[in-house]
Amino acid sequence: MKSYTKYICQKCGYESAQWLGKCPNCGEWNSLVETVVQKTEDRRLKTEAEEVRLQKLSEIKSLSQKRITTGIGEFDRVLGDGLVPGSIILLAGDPGIGKSTLLLQLTESVNSKHEARNSKQIQNSNLKNSKTVSDFGFRNSDLVLYVCGEESPEQVKLHAQRMGIKGENLLLFPQTDVDTICEQIEEIKPLLVVIDSIQTLTTSDLSGTAGSVGQVRESAARLAKIGKKLGIPIFLIGHVTKEGAIAGPMVLEHLVDTILFLEGERFYAARTLRSFKNRFGPTDEVGVFQMKEEGLVEVKNPSELFLQEREKETPGSVVVPILEGTRPILVEIQGLVSQTSLAFPRRVASGFDQNRLSILAAVIAKRLSLPLYGWDIFINVPGGLRIKEPAADLGVALAIISSFKNKPLPAKSFAFGEVGLLGEIRKVVGEEKRVKEAKRLGFSYGITPQACKSLLQTNKNFV
Repeated sequence: MKSYTKYICQKCGYESAQWLGKCPNCGEWNSLVETVVQKTEDRRLKTEAEEVRLQKLSEIKSLSQKRITTGIGEFDRVLGDGLVPGSIILLAGDPGIGKSTLLLQLTESVNSKHEARNSKQIQNSNLKNSKTVSDFGFRNSDLVLYVCGEESPEQVKLHAQRMGIKGENLLLFPQTDVDTICEQIEEIKPLLVVIDSIQTLTTSDLSGTAGSVGQVRESAARLAKIGKKLGIPIFLIGHVTKEGAIAGPMVLEHLVDTILFLEGERFYAARTLRSFKNRFGPTDEVGVFQMKEEGLVEVKNPSELFLQEREKETPGSVVVPILEGTRPILVEIQGLVSQTSLAFPRRVASGFDQNRLSILAAVIAKRLSLPLYGWDIFINVPGGLRIKEPAADLGVALAIISSFKNKPLPAKSFAFGEVGLLGEIRKVVGEEKRVKEAKRLGFSYGITPQACKSLLQTNKNFV
């Protein structure tokens, strides 16, 4: 067995034959760590010679009809109608947000859906008895492999019991060696694999500790290879840094097919699942869940969830229909304007961009001649949701004006629109969807770009 040394940047994964004080790729100082690589003739690392030939794009069989339905509607919405065989999905999120909970529920749901679908296909067919389940485009195995690198099987069992998961076809594998895991996957050929988490895996061919750039990258690459070879979807649970980015090398994000983020505030029940990369589906959809004792529960009507405790006709309260992907969701934006005792007034936002709030406050002060320079402004989006689209500008502006004047907006009103620096109100995408969703929930009075063209006109007519 031969070995050689290389230095790997723990920030970006850059490799060098010698130590460097500064990484030439990302510019980080003192980030290159010595790693000993073992060159081995282990049979596990030998690649089989496969026959490769040129193929016309039109002759390649489409995978769109072979997606595996998860049985969780909100999850399927984000993925794009189910799991693609051989896809590698990275699920990231803050500690304790519910990543393991969601995937444990997914393993149970996928297995139930798979068994029911296979039974129906076989019952409705007139094929000979020699035909197997694989002839219908599905796997022979009904087993789901859950690799628990962070918890013991007993702890996972306790977690599953709380959610009422029986797990009759769920195999727990307390292993952190990626080569052993790949051998098990090739042996049992499961329907689905969950790795909890990718930062705990190691390979004996590298000397770095678990979670180092080299170990994470190599482990993910080997799992991706076996998953695509056998057509098995593999979920990788990933840690995040204190800045909210995925821990590990950037190459990890390039290796996987889909990147999902489970978001939410620790002290709120609402959880949102977003896709930041998806090779086989949309990247603008969002799934909404609610954390309960039995686990994460789908929210079929998110608008009612975010408006259920709203006080009607209160100064500073505005209902705004935002668009998450193709789905309109009604949320409440709360504004509070109070006199400041400081030399510089504060602009504080929760669930909304702070820089955008400062811009809107300046536009209101300039175009409406409101003396906000002596007032603190606070904006809050109840429920733990984070609004990023510009359509919420008008709602935030109206919340500030309403609170400053201590005057509520008209009953059953809603507002949306982008506010420019000149005080104009611009049109936004999906206006018809927003209005339709608002009227479905009983909000009939719309303050929209069609109803008013500027903040000055809005201030005169509606506040």
